[in-house]
Amino acid sequence: MRGCMPARRFSHECRNMKKFITGNDAVAEGVRLCRTQIVAAYPITPQTPIYEKLSDWDACGELGGRMMRMESEHSAMAACLAASLTATRTFTATSSQGLALMHEMLHFASGCRAPVVMACVNRSLAIPWGFWSDQTDTLAQRDTGWIQIYSENNQEILDSVIQAYRIAESVLLPCMVILEASFISHFMEPVEIPEQDLVDKFLPPANLPLRFDVERPAFIAPVVNQTEYRDYRRLSQEAMELSLNVIDGIDHEFDGIFDRKYGLIETVDTEDAELVIVTSGSITSTARVAQVRIREKGFKIGLLKIRVFRPFPSEILREALKHVGKIAVIDRNISLGSEGIFCSELKAALCDGPAGSKIQGYLAGIGGTNVSPELIERIAFDAFNREHPTVRSIWMT
Repeated sequence: MRGCMPARRFSHECRNMKKFITGNDAVAEGVRLCRTQIVAAYPITPQTPIYEKLSDWDACGELGGRMMRMESEHSAMAACLAASLTATRTFTATSSQGLALMHEMLHFASGCRAPVVMACVNRSLAIPWGFWSDQTDTLAQRDTGWIQIYSENNQEILDSVIQAYRIAESVLLPCMVILEASFISHFMEPVEIPEQDLVDKFLPPANLPLRFDVERPAFIAPVVNQTEYRDYRRLSQEAMELSLNVIDGIDHEFDGIFDRKYGLIETVDTEDAELVIVTSGSITSTARVAQVRIREKGFKIGLLKIRVFRPFPSEILREALKHVGKIAVIDRNISLGSEGIFCSELKAALCDGPAGSKIQGYLAGIGGTNVSPELIERIAFDAFNREHPTVRSIWMT
């Protein structure tokens, strides 16, 4: 019974209760509030504290669902997929090499249209070994058919987990909620914990199609011919495209209940900006400080945060940046042989846009290296002064 706490009792006056917790604990709080029925667990640094917290609650009888200890990440995702096909709300979490080991099963989950929710703690991929923040692990899974949401801080993590279940169960696609190692996973911040009845109002009990019933045996995921395979892929793409409006609508509904919203993207002072810095994840918080400093120096600079990466919000980005002449994209990731992945995606989205924007990519924070306000200022002034962007992203140290 180690780690057990008295069961919480909420009252109407506790609707704004706050806890000083880590990002990993914020994930666990969200999973419990969503009345998740199956948690398939296999630990890997720096994700392990999520499972430790859920395991403590499981030992105390407070989890509300069932926790399954698995022998690998591959098995954890297989368990979530099987449970989801029995109309069960499921959760797992992983990081780095664990996510890479899951790769095969990620395709199975999306192909079966199973609304599994997974938290991914961004960590550098081997070799060499590292345990720090790097987005390449999740971005390497961008073509697996999973919705991907990148979070900036601990509050957004908790809220995104709650939203992810509504999103996934609405469009029948699996969803990753992504947080960065150390900068979010282990940093502690005040986080508002919503009352259970409000979460229940926003997220009703799972009402999923029952596609695997032991009383009525059936074969799941058959071999198909070429035309059928193409049509399956087309339906999945249409569901991805539909989910953009679904995510936006659910975010607005969340705002109506909890007085917080995040959007597919967020813009700051972009209306008159001559240069816009594009960020994702925790670097956004640092960029907010740098952007204010640069504005105070008389330079017209804006900030744009990409929260939803899959499906990529191309039309929304085109509209937000249609008047911007210069764009600097900061990536904590790299597609080896190409450039930063957010930069590459943004170039593709804006390639025939009305502004003819000059887009320069910058690699910063790779392997968890520090990205300070001063470094972001250097990036901004380099982009301001650069006449022509380079073909590849620029390494910043």
